[in-house]
Amino acid sequence: MVREVWLVLLLSLGRSAVYATVSFLAALTAGRRLADSTAPLNPSYSPRPLLDLTYQVLAIGFTLVPVLLAWHFLSVGGERPARTLGLDLSQPGRDARRGAVLAAVVGGAGLVFYLLAYRAGVNLRVSASGLGEVWWAPLVLVARAVMNALLEEVLVAGYLLHRLAQLGWSPWRAVAVSAVLRGTYHLYQGVGGFVGNVAMGVLFARLYQRWGRTAPLVVAHALIDIVAFLGYRALAGNVSWLP
Repeated sequence: MVREVWLVLLLSLGRSAVYATVSFLAALTAGRRLADSTAPLNPSYSPRPLLDLTYQVLAIGFTLVPVLLAWHFLSVGGERPARTLGLDLSQPGRDARRGAVLAAVVGGAGLVFYLLAYRAGVNLRVSASGLGEVWWAPLVLVARAVMNALLEEVLVAGYLLHRLAQLGWSPWRAVAVSAVLRGTYHLYQGVGGFVGNVAMGVLFARLYQRWGRTAPLVVAHALIDIVAFLGYRALAGNVSWLP
């Protein structure tokens, strides 16, 4: 089981954590303030719109493969992944309400923390959308938000904590690993991105342990990213307070 967890993580967010660390060190040693560098999210892959859309769809699909891999491992182990991870439709109303409240609280606090960290010079400027003026850009941004939510919450909140519990880890030790991993693969954004996501990781991990469900976490994460991605696209360059 330990080998399985390592394989799933190294094919997904563990690999992202390594790249994010290298990216952060590169920005840190570039000879300028972190706030003078940019961390691009959701970039364009081609100046040709249809080709770019093709690449976007492929990237979303392949990024979710590790989620299917974790799902597969749980299934072959005799578990029912949807029930085990709390990603079924047994509590749609409660999951939606919990997710919406979490999104409002965490999203609002996260925005304030990002602005403070950026102005303190310990965070890069985050460019949440690099897509051009194409009709499908909002759809891709929403799809990427859902992709991020599924990837992170299913693997880091659900699967990882479930497996660590099966391995006999104490709840808080498992929370610490989950939260630090979440913070590390956001380190490309800077110190603020790391600290803010560690805090989010602690909250989401404890809620998963309490509720036994990733569904409200997926809802919350998706809503946070949808607002961030579409909001940045609408506001960047039009308001003075957004870097």
